[in-house]
Amino acid sequence: MHPPETSAASDQRLPRYHQLRERLSAEIGRGEWLPGQAIPTEAELARSHSMSIGTIRKAIDALVAEGILERFQGKGTFVRRPKFDSSLFRFFRFNRQHGETRIPESRILKREVVSASANVAAALKLAAGAPVIHLSRLRLLDGKPFLVESIWVSKARFAKLLELDTRQFGDLLYPLYEQCCGQVIASAQETLTAEAAGPATAKLLGVKAGSPVIVVERLAAGYDRHPLEWRQSRGAADHFRYEVEIR
Repeated sequence: MHPPETSAASDQRLPRYHQLRERLSAEIGRGEWLPGQAIPTEAELARSHSMSIGTIRKAIDALVAEGILERFQGKGTFVRRPKFDSSLFRFFRFNRQHGETRIPESRILKREVVSASANVAAALKLAAGAPVIHLSRLRLLDGKPFLVESIWVSKARFAKLLELDTRQFGDLLYPLYEQCCGQVIASAQETLTAEAAGPATAKLLGVKAGSPVIVVERLAAGYDRHPLEWRQSRGAADHFRYEVEIR
């Protein structure tokens, strides 16, 4: 089992604003304030934490820079709700002929509880062999297979997923995680690689075994930066594109 992480908020060697940043991040992770909800004002936080406005502002600035909070002029500071499916638009062509984007249809092929492999356990910071929920999902456009996905989450955190009919899952999982399990995805890291399609993947995507596929690997975390989901999305290379805006 991985040793418990030391909370930076309890490390008195760190600057006070950093300790507060960690404390606020942990409180958001526990659901003290929900996505889209305003946090207390800087003056209120200064009083409740016995810190100067400058220290409070510095901690909030750090959380805004990390994408955990967002400011709206004249309205206050709110817990930000990230949008993640735009990454698939960046890597794969989901556009209709007229250019509008769309969310692919999703179909759960398999839902099972398995023992975490070494890779899954390391990614999710679980003990090797800990129970995890594995979802095999197919995403389709116009009824045609487009992406095949393998998704792993901790059974302890997401046990309520096992109580649902998989037809209730919908096309997007993150709203389901929040509504059903109280787990909010706040950030993610993605890695892009290429490989030859194995027989099972090739069959699901309707391509020849050995055909090139692009793999988008995502590790998603909560507001407290603890990993919540590890997924691998595979799509045929001829649907692949890479798009990034550089300023």
